[in-house]
Amino acid sequence: MKLTALSIIVSLFFTLKLSAQVDSLRELDINLTNYQYPFPVQHITFESQGEKLKMAFMDLVPNKANGKIIMLLHGKNFNGAYWEETAKHLRKLGYRIIIPDQIGFGKSSKPEHYQYSFFDLAANTKRILDTLKVSRVIVLGHSMGGMVATRFTLMYPEIVEKLILENPIGLEDYKLKVPYQSVDKWYQNELKSDVNSIMKYQLTSYYGGKWNDTYTKWVNLLAGWTLSKDYPRIAWNAALTYDMIYNQPVCYEFQNINVPTLLIIGQRDRSAVGKNLAAEEERKTLGDYPNLGRATQTKIKNSKLVELNGIGHLPHIEDFSRFIQPIVEFIR
Repeated sequence: MKLTALSIIVSLFFTLKLSAQVDSLRELDINLTNYQYPFPVQHITFESQGEKLKMAFMDLVPNKANGKIIMLLHGKNFNGAYWEETAKHLRKLGYRIIIPDQIGFGKSSKPEHYQYSFFDLAANTKRILDTLKVSRVIVLGHSMGGMVATRFTLMYPEIVEKLILENPIGLEDYKLKVPYQSVDKWYQNELKSDVNSIMKYQLTSYYGGKWNDTYTKWVNLLAGWTLSKDYPRIAWNAALTYDMIYNQPVCYEFQNINVPTLLIIGQRDRSAVGKNLAAEEERKTLGDYPNLGRATQTKIKNSKLVELNGIGHLPHIEDFSRFIQPIVEFIR
């Protein structure tokens, strides 16, 4: 079999790096109580779908407030901790920062039974704002957080001052090209995850085969869970959220967004949920972020598109300076 240049790079990388990765890996419990976030964590408690839930969040108040509040919404394979650099930068500029962990993620509850929907995630997120008595907010969502941010904006337009979408998934309807997979199959796939598979996925899907040691902690946050006795419940929640993303597209409603919107799109990104399940010809067309970003910009009224060449799915991690500049200009 002929090896591609990327596959050769990946193989060499694993030969050199994987042992060091395993050495630094440690077990993490279901709600990350043994993992310290960069800022103090608070919780709200509520009942939803018969489950008593705790939703974690961080609330950063600046020394010299400018009166503006920004809410940062994380992606599927992450939690609020990866917004650290973004939050510190914006707080210095006078913004108050609110960073939730969605139910099923990070330090928030992992329910035994929960019918996930973007409507519920948005409503749960609003509970935090209501608790903090926040009535006006700028919303920034990355990856799956972009889908949550879109639904939140559509549900609560009176609250959202501006919307920022950073390489959001859901710019296309995956059901049109990706064959249906049951929750049970998503679950079985999740159970197979380990440090090796997680690192390989992030290296190829996020970083284009180029690794920086600062990325290691984002691998270990997921891989540490696979060592936990509670990993089956974590995997079950992950499977349910995959099903949510697949079955609840937001791309048909972009034209209903009426707030000023900024799209930040790393042009190397080719992420798509279930891409590996699609037929070869369809797979080539999935996750075409350059074209998806432009198409989405035409759908959202009063929107601006910033294209970041040479950057993949995680602009705020891969090249923070290029990511933050257009955001600061937009929110000012």
